[in-house]
Amino acid sequence: MAKAIVGACWGDEGKGKITDMLADQCDIVIRYQGGSNAGHTIINEYGKFALHQLPSGVFHQNITNVIGNGVALSVENFTSELETLIDRGVPKPKLMVSDRCQIVMPYHKELDRLEEDRLSDQAFGSTKSGIAPFYSDKYAKLGFQVSELFDEESVLRNKIEKVLAIKNVLYTNLYHVEPLDAEEIFKKLMEYKEALAPYVADTFDYLYHAIQDYKEILLEGQLGSLKDPDHGIYPMVTSSSTLAGFGSVGAGIPPYEIKEVITVVKAYSSAVGAGEFVSEIFGEEADALRRNGGDGGEYGATTGRPRRMGWLDLVASRYGCQLQGATSVAFTVVDALSYLDEIPVCVAYELDGKEISHFPSTTLLKRCKPVWKVLPGWKEDIRGIRKFEDLPTNAQNYILFAEKELGVSIDYVSNGPSRSDIILK
Repeated sequence: MAKAIVGACWGDEGKGKITDMLADQCDIVIRYQGGSNAGHTIINEYGKFALHQLPSGVFHQNITNVIGNGVALSVENFTSELETLIDRGVPKPKLMVSDRCQIVMPYHKELDRLEEDRLSDQAFGSTKSGIAPFYSDKYAKLGFQVSELFDEESVLRNKIEKVLAIKNVLYTNLYHVEPLDAEEIFKKLMEYKEALAPYVADTFDYLYHAIQDYKEILLEGQLGSLKDPDHGIYPMVTSSSTLAGFGSVGAGIPPYEIKEVITVVKAYSSAVGAGEFVSEIFGEEADALRRNGGDGGEYGATTGRPRRMGWLDLVASRYGCQLQGATSVAFTVVDALSYLDEIPVCVAYELDGKEISHFPSTTLLKRCKPVWKVLPGWKEDIRGIRKFEDLPTNAQNYILFAEKELGVSIDYVSNGPSRSDIILK
């Protein structure tokens, strides 16, 4: 049986912590999409970590961690993160990399930077991790699959020549920089081959038999519903599907095996990068929430840049839960709101003078304004509380109000940064 842990909105909801927490109950954790353009922050007995490429189950010795075929694999980040874990005292995790996974090439990152620079003030706010060029190449059949590293040398060299014939048109004619060198690309791929060789496997076959043996599987998604290229705030989205439904494709398991979808909703809103954000706040109000939010403030785990801040958007969050097919909700970072006397919540949108409760497409979303409801705060520290009924009454009411509006049971309440700061409601 498989369960998926996914984000409801823009990402940065705290999926890493929830995955780390629930991993104890599982045998396998799979990253099934995305790349190093977003990080999962985890705090446990080993310290604080920001994982960008590795699955969040790497801190558990009982777990096999799989990088699925749907992932944009940065070999540099894979090896550096693994080395960092070991250097900081984490026992070497069990890791498998799908032989059908494709590789983020150095020129993908460079093309990402060159294009953002070319777009100037029209840029997408990319993390410049090479994700859009990577997925463009994957679907244009110009990517390098891990299995190809182990093919005959002549076959790989021939493919490099074909790919560079296209890439160098962009390099020389659009960006006016030096063309790529085929021999350098080949040498880099050989470095990747050596680094990945101990981990490469036919993960489809492995997972097929794991399912037959009734193993518990956890699917770990990156970013959130609103960053999905089909259903999100297009074009300010990522380049792979952020939905639980894509877990079947990106991991290589039957869709009917995904029995649970735990959708993570933040008790307020935050986002990195450009795009529509109806409940966004600014100035000192945003600065105060940023300072109190998360562990040490709201700054991107990948970029380090300040996140855009906003109050809880129940229209967007409800849409995200519906889109993911949420069977339950993990409600996170509730403790960050403890400094407030009153807490605004976006309960609807005003579109051209009319109030709506659904999440529209981007062209309409641009004209939407938030409709606020103000709830009373609780003004006391709630970290360390382990029972829902022990929370201050106003904190309970805030959670129950969100649960009613979302239409999905909130089964987990996160009230602190560490793995143990969780309430099973």
